[in-house]
Formats: sequence, structure tokens, C-alpha cells
Amino acid sequence: MATYKQIEEFVRQARRVGDAGLTICSSGNLSWRLPDGEVLLSGTGSWVPELTADRVSVCRLESGEILNGVRPSMESTFHMGVMRRRPDVNVVLHFQSPYATAVACMDNRPTNFNFTAEMALHVGEEIPMIPYFRPGSPQLAEHVIEAMAEHNSVMLLKHGQVVCGKDFDQAFERAMFFEMGCRIAVLNGNNVDPLTRNEIDDLESYFLGKEGK
Repeated sequence: MATYKQIEEFVRQARRVGDAGLTICSSGNLSWRLPDGEVLLSGTGSWVPELTADRVSVCRLESGEILNGVRPSMESTFHMGVMRRRPDVNVVLHFQSPYATAVACMDNRPTNFNFTAEMALHVGEEIPMIPYFRPGSPQLAEHVIEAMAEHNSVMLLKHGQVVCGKDFDQAFERAMFFEMGCRIAVLNGNNVDPLTRNEIDDLESYFLGKEGK
């Protein structure tokens, strides 16, 4: 069973998301895979920025069984589904961050978000757009799980963003850069000049080369 220390760390990370302005009140949810086959999830209806230990749900990842009597978020199906599909993913974050949600609600939204190196390298060159499905629905979970099998960030139309990572830092970084890219899109409107294919290739070659040293 999850330890008190693990639950407290989960609460700390939830507050971090709130402090960054990525979510407000009961919008948004997060999850964290533990080494023993369990997963921590924000409880249904909980306020992520003010999450407390008694509102953290402990579930068995493979079966979804609730182990501590706290019902997980209605979006827990796609949180656990992404982790089952991808052993490299230990954290999933979902929220209605202001600018990502603004873009998700646009009629004519951008198709290319590679405005900066951070978007291309950390968030992903392509951002899948998930059609609107009712929050918490099986259809939404199915589409998110399928899209995140090969992507680390997705946009839920008329809803918000979902990102994943190997740990909280990586997922948080992706969420913040995703929000930054959407902010550029909102503030600049049609006056944007995304990175070219050659510029992205150059970035990838440079940074991958540095990582290999």
C-alpha cells in the first residue's frame, strides 16, 4: 500500500500544478505510478490546487481496484490506460490551463505549434487533436489512450490538455511549454512563423548529439 511519504509527495506536486496557474478549483486531475503496481490519482471532485492526503485515491493499476476507499477522478480511465499502454510513463497530467483551453475552444485553431524550440523538442512536433467527448466518457478515454500511445501531449477540443512523462518534472515541463505555445498562438493570432522542417531537424541533431556525449 502507498506510504504516507508517497501520498504527501503527490499532494506537493498537485499544489505545484496549482501554483503554476495550470488549473483552478476542481478542473484537472493527475496520476502517479508507484513501483509496486499501484497508482495514486486525485480523488473525484477534488480541487488539485488544494489537494489533501485524504482526497488521494490509491488504485491497483492493472485492475483499477480502489484500495483505500477514495474514488478516483472521473478521468482515471485514461490515466491508467495510458500507463498500461506505455511502461515508460509514470505521470499523467490533465487540466484546463487558460491558454491551452482557449486554443481548444477556437473555431480556427493552429495546426502547427512549433513556434519555439521547446515546443518541438519537449511537447512534440505534432499535437493530436481529440474531438469533443463528454468528460469522463469511455469514448474520450479510448481516444486519449490511442493518441498517447505515440505522443506525449494531446489537446482535447473544447476541454483542455493532457501530457505525460517519466516523472513529475518531465510531465510538468511539457505542460508548461504546451501552455506557452498556446499563449503564443492566442496572443499572436495569425501573425506566427513556426520553425521550418530544416530548423527542427537542426535542433534535434544538435540536442540529441549533446545528450549522447
